Amino acid sequence: MSSTSSSTPKRGNLFLRFIIVLLVVAFVAAGAAIYSRATITDVAGPKLTHKIGRGDLNVTVTEQGTLESSSNTEIKCKVRGGSTVLSVIETGTAVIPGDELIRLDTSTIEDNINQQKIVYQTALATHTQAEADVAVAQISVTEYLEGTFRSEMQTLEKNLAIAQSNLRTSANMLEHAQRMFKKGYTSQLEVESNEFSVKQSELELDLVKTQIDVLERFTKAKQMEGFESALKAKTAKLESDKAALDLAKDRLTRAEEQLQYCVIKAETSGMVIYPSAAEWKETPDVEEGATVREDQVLLLIPDMTKMQVKVGIHESRVDELRIDMPAKVTLMESVIDGKVRSIATVTKPAGWWTGNVVKYDTIIGLNSTDGIKLKPGMTVEVEVIIAEHKDVVMIPVAAVLEYEKAYFCWVKTATGTQRRQLDLGDSNDQFIVVKSGVEEGEDVILNPRALVDEAQMDALKPLNSGKEPGKADAAQTSDKKSEEKASKKAEDSPGAQIMKLGDKNNDGVLTIDEYAEKDQQYFEPTDTNKDGKVDVKELDAAIKKLTEAAKAAEK
Repeated sequence: MSSTSSSTPKRGNLFLRFIIVLLVVAFVAAGAAIYSRATITDVAGPKLTHKIGRGDLNVTVTEQGTLESSSNTEIKCKVRGGSTVLSVIETGTAVIPGDELIRLDTSTIEDNINQQKIVYQTALATHTQAEADVAVAQISVTEYLEGTFRSEMQTLEKNLAIAQSNLRTSANMLEHAQRMFKKGYTSQLEVESNEFSVKQSELELDLVKTQIDVLERFTKAKQMEGFESALKAKTAKLESDKAALDLAKDRLTRAEEQLQYCVIKAETSGMVIYPSAAEWKETPDVEEGATVREDQVLLLIPDMTKMQVKVGIHESRVDELRIDMPAKVTLMESVIDGKVRSIATVTKPAGWWTGNVVKYDTIIGLNSTDGIKLKPGMTVEVEVIIAEHKDVVMIPVAAVLEYEKAYFCWVKTATGTQRRQLDLGDSNDQFIVVKSGVEEGEDVILNPRALVDEAQMDALKPLNSGKEPGKADAAQTSDKKSEEKASKKAEDSPGAQIMKLGDKNNDGVLTIDEYAEKDQQYFEPTDTNKDGKVDVKELDAAIKKLTEAAKAAEK
């Protein structure tokens, strides 16, 4: 009989210790640093507690960021209309001037060059013919002025001289005939014949003079107008053909230059990296077979001496940031001091690829990186310090409950558990500054909702109600307040509080990598549904088991 009674508590104690170890491991794995000083007592049942003390509290904004250089040599595609990547150097490769970085497809460009050569040769032939036509037109003008016109003028001047000579001869013969007629040696008919000859010579002389006048005044002007118009037309065509030739030559030259752009070589020394695509696939991947567009940044050669961090700050916290705020950048085992350099005023729309979370790009400058190997693209943790509180009384977040716009905690005393109303100040994810309500050295219960007696939970009411703890009347436990309490249960549960402390990437679950390495062996027992993640329900279930085991052990 006695052996049986003694063995039962022993088995219960073993089970209790297993549950307690399992839960404590979950707390530690969740990153709850406050539990490093927690203790289990036997006053009014086992309770996880924390001793109130003083310390420095920093209010921070913590996000994951990416290392980059503030000064990058951009390698762009200069091929008009874009091209296809045939080969590309691997990211992270160190290069020197002259090393080949990217080779683009040349088939389309080579076809274009051949077509432009044909166009250029045709334009050259047309231009040559136009030059000859202009030269002929210029010669025609000189030919007429110095040849044809002078020849025609000389002929008319000769005819004028002959007509004048004929007129003098006819006049002399008429005068002689008239003298002979008066003496009776010639007849009247001969006189009249000579008069006719004089008249004819005068008409011929007038005709020649008219021809000379027409030649000088009209024929010459008409011919010159025709020759000059032809010269102007030929000259205009020559200029047009020359412009077409220049255009064809320029196109051929550009096409030949495009061929050179298909082989991109390094101009400076450094490490080659691929550019990070802006929001979801805004630019094609730079890889073999990818189509790239003109002026697209294909590669970057960053200046490794000018490194900075780009981090996205959640829209709910970005208004708290200011330029020159101090920051700490954690890279593996190194911590680098920095400060906020710039904060984006606008952000790109959120999408499914960002989890519909809106973040503002913020640049963190690094103060000193001596002896630390930094590479662009490395993931770092950025902690921007919003406020610093020195030597203040602090209480863990997990020890505080809110009710009707007031904050409470439960303090372990020699006579039992005592409820306290708190006047709180600033806070971070783990601790809150306490202005009044608890004193340094007192022990507060970390998981009051799960471990404080149900009667004490019912006593959550304004302290000036005149009611003693655990004596809440029916009006204060109305359906409305019950609903409010139920709605806040999920977010105020012990599992939720623990999740806030340990969920480093804010995805709502704990993974094995968020457990301390030495405690990862306890991850599998905590993960009851075996999905590789521990959620709030599983944490609450572990706490519930602890409570039940504690009560069973007391009995």
